[in-house]
Amino acid sequence: MKRLFLIFLILAALVLIPFAIMGERIEDAMSMENTVKALQARGQWAWAVGIGLLLADLFLPVLGTVVMSALGLTYGWLLGGIFASLGSIGAGLLAYGLCRGAGRGIAEKIAGKEGLEQGERLFSGEAGGWLIALSRWMPVLPEVMACMAGLTKMPLPKFVVALASGSVPLGFTFAAIGSAGVEKPVLTLLLSACLPPVIWLLLKPVFFGKK
Repeated sequence: MKRLFLIFLILAALVLIPFAIMGERIEDAMSMENTVKALQARGQWAWAVGIGLLLADLFLPVLGTVVMSALGLTYGWLLGGIFASLGSIGAGLLAYGLCRGAGRGIAEKIAGKEGLEQGERLFSGEAGGWLIALSRWMPVLPEVMACMAGLTKMPLPKFVVALASGSVPLGFTFAAIGSAGVEKPVLTLLLSACLPPVIWLLLKPVFFGKK
């Protein structure tokens, strides 16, 4: 498990390094005002640019919640929430797919076969869904946990349901905040933190039974 945790640290470092290098410039460039202007300048393709930025968050230091709020301000809470949710879900699936396909061999060299087997038990069990759903509203963890799920071959149906349980409330919450013209109220964090576990609790028995 220690070697599996090493993979977690490496992935977290890969996410944090671009922020450490370009964080200040990114924060200035991706202010709410600048992000809205950038989306609106794309006209009818603003939604595609917004989703693209959320997908790029896997590789670049994109401020995802600012993009979600800008989508809400541009399209309103409903359409903005749909686009924000799709972008977040797409980013999670991209991370999962890339790591499950291309990263498995590297991960096995770092953690060993036994370490990855421990990870498989963790992510295929009860804890896996919680980790994915709750991580979506936290900094750094969304990308890292989605990658870990791919590396440990978390069952895709379980991953998708858990991913949506976290991404949909997050997307709609920040879109609603953007639509209301407010950037970072405490209510946003509270809703984003509380809704994913509730949705996961409701959906898990439907898709996977009570066990």
